[in-house]
Amino acid sequence: MLTHAWGLLAHPQREWRQIKEERETLTHLYEHHVLLLAAIPVICSYIGTTQVGWGLGGETTIRLSYLDALGAGLVFYLVILAAVYVVGKVIRAMAKRFTQPPSQSECIVFAGYVATPMFLSGIVAVYPLVWLCLLVGVVGLCYTAYLLYLGIPAFLGISREEGFIVSSTTLGIGVLVLEALLGMTVLLWGYGERILLSLFGS
Repeated sequence: MLTHAWGLLAHPQREWRQIKEERETLTHLYEHHVLLLAAIPVICSYIGTTQVGWGLGGETTIRLSYLDALGAGLVFYLVILAAVYVVGKVIRAMAKRFTQPPSQSECIVFAGYVATPMFLSGIVAVYPLVWLCLLVGVVGLCYTAYLLYLGIPAFLGISREEGFIVSSTTLGIGVLVLEALLGMTVLLWGYGERILLSLFGS
């Protein structure tokens, strides 16, 4: 698991080919990659929201109780797991137009690995400054886009011409929007809840 995560950051094109050669199953993907890496933003957000509190860099911070943060974290974790599957289905739907479309399983495996930078960027939530989380989230999102375009030919077996000309816009926007929603959820899960409570709670 950590080998692939590091490989996608250090030498992504070679790593995509290696992952493809392994013919990974969905069960293996979730057990050895998604379940573990998806826990990073959840655990870090839990620590950050309960111990430090969300803030904009000033003295005022917003903390969640342990119970509230636990509930939000569980929901967030399930959303991440489901989002990987949904993104894979979107990729499969877009890929059906090609001469030799990848299987649904391959598309979901692809989605799970493409999300790696977003999972890792969740580490910053342990010290949840809004501007810092946004900055790191944007960096993770940009690298996710890079992995996406490298992986289309290297892992999904779609030529660069077909992948870029026919589906780059639709596929790129679809994947990046879903990944951005995951990143924003890491950022705002406790912050937004606290604002709603202050407005309507009492």
